[in-house]
Amino acid sequence: MIKALCTAAALALLASGPALAAQKAAPACAAVSFKPLVNTANDGEMTAGHYKSRFATIDVLARIQGGQASYHLRVNNQPVKPLAGDIPKSAYKCLESKNIKTPPQPVGGTCDGSRFRVAIDSTTKQKLYMLFALKGDDWKLCEAGTAG
Repeated sequence: MIKALCTAAALALLASGPALAAQKAAPACAAVSFKPLVNTANDGEMTAGHYKSRFATIDVLARIQGGQASYHLRVNNQPVKPLAGDIPKSAYKCLESKNIKTPPQPVGGTCDGSRFRVAIDSTTKQKLYMLFALKGDDWKLCEAGTAG
């Protein structure tokens, strides 16, 4: 009898697992790192990195012209809607937890670097996606916005 109850309880817990996972909210702060393209010989647009979760699909794309790549961000197959102003200070805690100095410094020209990081802050009114390029020892802000 006890064995039957334990088995029934275990089965009920296993059956509720996917339901519990589906209800789980997105993390307040996340980051995904990407590497730059190795071959930039062909002009056009190429995917440098792709990440898919149950919350969003993130692509880092490179526009290549004359062997030079400039990287940009797409979320759920749409360009991000640019922020009207600066990154909100409420997102600074998220950036600092991902080893990005605040206030973030703009890349100042072409978005290129030795690595890329997309930081996602869910504590703001709309989820904020920020693309950073590593230049030397510093992460520089390339692009920031909300999902399109």
